Amino acid sequence: MNRNDLPPIMPPPGELPPDPPRGFMARFRNYFLTGLIVAGPIAITFYLTWWFVTWVDGLVRPFVPVAYRPETYLPFGLPGSGLVVAVVALTLLGFLTANLIGRTLVDLGEKLLGRMPVVRAIYRGLKQVFETLFSAQGSSFRRVGLVEFPSPGMWSIVLISQPPSVEIAASLPGQDEHISVFLPCAPNPTTGFFFYVPKSKLIEVEMSAEDAATLIMSCGVVQPGSDPQKRIAALVETANAARAANASTLKPVPAKVD
Repeated sequence: MNRNDLPPIMPPPGELPPDPPRGFMARFRNYFLTGLIVAGPIAITFYLTWWFVTWVDGLVRPFVPVAYRPETYLPFGLPGSGLVVAVVALTLLGFLTANLIGRTLVDLGEKLLGRMPVVRAIYRGLKQVFETLFSAQGSSFRRVGLVEFPSPGMWSIVLISQPPSVEIAASLPGQDEHISVFLPCAPNPTTGFFFYVPKSKLIEVEMSAEDAATLIMSCGVVQPGSDPQKRIAALVETANAARAANASTLKPVPAKVD
């Protein structure tokens, strides 16, 4: 009997056929994507950190005398020296402000800024924003919610801020209590929409602002609280199901015997 006349070896029922041998280009593509997934976030993190350090150095270094700069005594520049100076200066400023003399100087400076028509509005607005965001007792943008936006049936993630002022609350229609929210845009959460929404139409969710930012920046790819092992298992099950479907469609049709 010729070897070609033997019937093909079929896998037992319920088991998937073996994977076909992968070529060089398929392996190269998989290894490249794996390396990109590992190195991409690290490279972007280092790039953003380097950009921030360089930006702070560029702002602080002109105010540092040449005699106190590290590059004066070293044959190369020392990145981060301006950042260290900025941290020390801000800490010293906070220490002096906590004293009576520092408070007096700050009050004097605020009075001078309060007499300037345009600068006064900018300073007061920025001061309130910084006090609200960096206050340990503040709750703005620390709570996450869902609102129906941009159309009914479509829900968007928002960061919950503060209730409106008395003047704005009196001008809002309806009898419901409103609250201000910020809707970040994906994938750049620094831009978005600010609006007032009735509390009855706001669903507060148990999620941190950091997880919400990650979800928005990843466009829903990275789900907060999900187990990586469960995600990998789900991907494997999906791949096995797809492979089983393809194998069933590629089974040879037995020839009819007359």
